Amino acid sequence: MNLLLTLRILGALLLFLAGTLLTPLPFSFYYADGVWSAFILSAIICLLVGSLLFFFCHSPKELSLREGFAVVTFGWTVFAVFGALPYLISGAIPAPIDAIFETMSGFTTTGSTILIDIEGLPQSLLFWRSLTHWLGGMGIIVLSLAILPMLGVGGMQLFKAEVPGPTADRLKPRIQDTAKMLWGVYFLLTVVETLMLMFGGMSFFDALCHSFATLATGGFSTKNTSVAAFDSSYIDSVITLFMILAGVNFALHFQILRGRARDFFRSEELRVYLGIILVSTLVVMIFNWSSSTYLHFGENLRFSIFQVSSIMTTTGFGTADFELWPVVAQYVLVLLMFIGGCAGSTGGGMKVARILLLFKHAQVQVFRLIHPRAIRLVKLGNRPVDKEVLQAILGFFALFIGVFVVGSLLVAATGMDLVSAGSAVIACLANIGPGLGSVGPTDHFAYVPVFGKTVLIVCMLMGRLELFTVLVLFFPSFWRK
Repeated sequence: MNLLLTLRILGALLLFLAGTLLTPLPFSFYYADGVWSAFILSAIICLLVGSLLFFFCHSPKELSLREGFAVVTFGWTVFAVFGALPYLISGAIPAPIDAIFETMSGFTTTGSTILIDIEGLPQSLLFWRSLTHWLGGMGIIVLSLAILPMLGVGGMQLFKAEVPGPTADRLKPRIQDTAKMLWGVYFLLTVVETLMLMFGGMSFFDALCHSFATLATGGFSTKNTSVAAFDSSYIDSVITLFMILAGVNFALHFQILRGRARDFFRSEELRVYLGIILVSTLVVMIFNWSSSTYLHFGENLRFSIFQVSSIMTTTGFGTADFELWPVVAQYVLVLLMFIGGCAGSTGGGMKVARILLLFKHAQVQVFRLIHPRAIRLVKLGNRPVDKEVLQAILGFFALFIGVFVVGSLLVAATGMDLVSAGSAVIACLANIGPGLGSVGPTDHFAYVPVFGKTVLIVCMLMGRLELFTVLVLFFPSFWRK
């Protein structure tokens, strides 16, 4: 492990964070919320620490894959710790563990919150809270690759460790161009959604914050009752559309911008993703109608598709308390928590591509039992999938379930009931936000014990970085030459 190079890059990331901590200042001055000094002091601290690491840690060696994993994992941890400074310095969240929980939830686009009165928070802190979503959505490391040339050396190692999904495709010859392309699509969708929400009656501030949370599939709202506070079918429809778009592989969005719509709809993963949303919505609607939860078709469709899309894409916005829905409808939502969005999207979960390949692999194994001498390959689209990719997916699935079980046991050991503990872990591990029980859609994580919050913070980090990136650091061989 080249520790000096790792520290130098972490210093560069802190310098970047220092700059982003100044972006809420216009909102602080405009709304006169009185917390501008907290952001300036936080930026100064990041600037000092970042400068020390960047200018005093020199190494002639290039970045290897090993340092790439370390930088990504420690980079997200550093961002969560130093990004919590505005909450602590302003006194809005006095407990360090709570402030780190909220910030980690932001950067990992989880959306779980410890805030009891969200609307009581100063506007600049609400903006910072949403901005952490937006920065974390496509990946803070990819953003850094686009604007910090010093990370261009060995940048592909960081990109492989950061970009979610079974594979990380280079869409451009140079990694900086790839990062810029991804963020260009991301920025464009954010602008379009903001304008559409403003057209529906939202203020610029609310529209911007909700667009940040939607495209990042995060779920932080500026209202205590989330999107339900606006009580608008138009706003619900716009956010539903962009949640679904955010759950799609951003490489496919790029193909649309290039005028290659056929490539967009040729994606087998995309078709399965949209099919799951459609079927799940129909099932939820049927049981909501049969239980008289919603009697009118339009109302039933509006709330059902919004909540299905919110959970499937791991956004976590809410327009209804789905704990009051029939048990079958709740069960469908829990299943969607494990699936998540498409590979290459800002969504969390295990990803549709992995689930699809797991089913195809199982189908091939059953076929071989019937026809032992037959040769049948697992394909995604029309392309055969390498055995190494299938082995990695099987390993990921086993690790995901293993971490979920262990995490649930640890959180349950703090005294939480089984449903609350299990749903809290999957909500954080899959980066969804709300769970069931005491951490349901109308509740919060404020009363989770300190040890439980610590476990959930680790789950957020592991879920956002797809398990392997974090777990590899615990192997002694990783640190040896």
